[in-house]
Amino acid sequence: MEKLQKALVLALGNDILGDDGVAFHAARVLSAEFPDSVDVMETGEAGLPLLDFLEPYSRALILDAAATGKCPAGTILHWNREDFRRCVAPSQHAAGLPHILELAEQLGMAFPGELQVVCMEVSDPTVFRETLTAKATKALPAMLDTARKILTAWGCRG
Repeated sequence: MEKLQKALVLALGNDILGDDGVAFHAARVLSAEFPDSVDVMETGEAGLPLLDFLEPYSRALILDAAATGKCPAGTILHWNREDFRRCVAPSQHAAGLPHILELAEQLGMAFPGELQVVCMEVSDPTVFRETLTAKATKALPAMLDTARKILTAWGCRG
C-alpha cells in the first residue's frame, strides 16, 4: 500500500471525561491550522485498533492525556518512536503502542516511520465533565506549540 503524503494527527481520549479529552481540543485547533497537509482523527480506541488509523501514513503525531503521577498537571510530555518503545503505559489509550509497534514489525505491516507522541499530564482523567480544568486549559497552548513544531519539521504547512 502506498503511504499517504499527509501527516496524521491522531487524538486519543474521551471528551466527556474532562481533561481526558484535551487531545481532542488540540487536534481541532491543528485541523484548522493545517487543513491541507494534515489528516486529523479523534478516537477513544486503544491497542490493536489503532493500527487501522496509523497504517496508511508515513508520519503520525499522537496526542493524548496522561496521568503518570510523576509530574505536575499541565506538564507536556513528548516521546518519539524509539522513546515510546521503552515507555511504560503513559496513558490508557496509548498503552498498547509499544506492543502494536512490535506486532506491526513482526508481521511486516506498514506503520508510520515517523511517530511522535505528545501528552499532557492531567491529575484525574476520570471525572465526568465536558470542559477542561483550568490547569489543562492553561497548558493547552504549550501542547499545541509542541505539536506545531513537529508538524512544521515534517514539512506540514497551513
